[in-house]
Amino acid sequence: MLLVLPQLLDDEEVAQARAILATAPWADGRASAGPQAAQVKNNEQLPADCEAARSVGALVLRALDRSSRFLAAALPRKVFPPRINRYSGGANFYGRHVDSAVRFTEGGVRVRTDISCTVFLSDPAQYDAGELAIHEAGSTRQVKLPAGHAVLYSGTHVHEVTPVTRGTRLAAFFWIESMVRGDSQRRLLHELDLAITGLRERHGESDTTVALAGTYHNLLRMWAET
Repeated sequence: MLLVLPQLLDDEEVAQARAILATAPWADGRASAGPQAAQVKNNEQLPADCEAARSVGALVLRALDRSSRFLAAALPRKVFPPRINRYSGGANFYGRHVDSAVRFTEGGVRVRTDISCTVFLSDPAQYDAGELAIHEAGSTRQVKLPAGHAVLYSGTHVHEVTPVTRGTRLAAFFWIESMVRGDSQRRLLHELDLAITGLRERHGESDTTVALAGTYHNLLRMWAET
């Protein structure tokens, strides 16, 4: 499942994040990559424990908490603290790779990477290329969104960031361990939730919507790990 979250961050929050990042202590992004990923990673990243990374990460986490669409689609159990990267100049791409199945937070908490998320902090007009390319069976989907928008996609996919040929691409990225491990099960639950919401908006509450909501929660009860 690939899902866009429009305006996860509002304009004021994007401006605040950019102001923080203007004087941030950027470092070589390969420092946080595994052996395979380090061979194809050529970007810059903030140290996870620096104040700028923590401040921008806190902005993103607050936005997630208020996003009903995120909560419905991801069914989050744990969220890895957001990290911040930059692509520009000679450090301008991240080749094809698969994210590690389990990530460890600074506090040693294990997070299974069921879902990946990128929050765009630069407007598309501020840089050329730099698309997030997500490779699925027999196809590739390229994502380049307005600042403040986010995209959720399965952590199982091979993906890359194509070389930035002009300007600077700023983004936050992180992973979610879902209560529902399987991507197909999460997709079914999300589709059912959207259908129930649509019925309620058109016709109000009814015996049918109550019954469907019961089915939704019984499926969630069957599949969820808490």
